[in-house]
Amino acid sequence: MSSDDRRFPRVGVGAAVLDGDDLLLIERGRPPRQGQWAVPGGKVRWGETLELAVAREVLEETGLHVDVGELIWTGETIGPDWHFVLLDFEARVTGGVLKAGDDAARAAWIPLDEAPELPLTSSMYELLPILRRRRDAT
Repeated sequence: MSSDDRRFPRVGVGAAVLDGDDLLLIERGRPPRQGQWAVPGGKVRWGETLELAVAREVLEETGLHVDVGELIWTGETIGPDWHFVLLDFEARVTGGVLKAGDDAARAAWIPLDEAPELPLTSSMYELLPILRRRRDAT
C-alpha cells in the first residue's frame, strides 16, 4: 500500500451466514487480526459490486457458494496503517464444500451462543447481538 493509499479508507465486506443456530466463521490466517475469528469477508476489488465481493470472499475463504441478502451491519476498524469501512450482509449457502482457503486458517460452523468464547475480531461483538435478534425472530 502506498503512502497515498493510506489517506483513504478501504471498503471491506462480510457475510453473516446462519444455519439454524450455527454461524459460519473463519479464523484469520494473516495480519491484521491473525488468529482471531470473524465472519468470512475481505476487501472489495475495483469495479466489483458489494454483493459479488461478498460471494467471492466467502467462496475463497470457505469453499461455499452463497446468495447474498440484505445489509445488516455497518462499522469500521482503524489501525496504525489501515482504515476499513465494513459492511456485513446476510447470506445463505447454496452449495460447495466447507474448507478453509485463501487467508483463512480455519473455517467452521460455530454455535452462535458459543461464538463469544472464541478470540473474535472487535467488530464481531457488535454483529453478534444483531444475529441473535434475527435468529430469535424466526
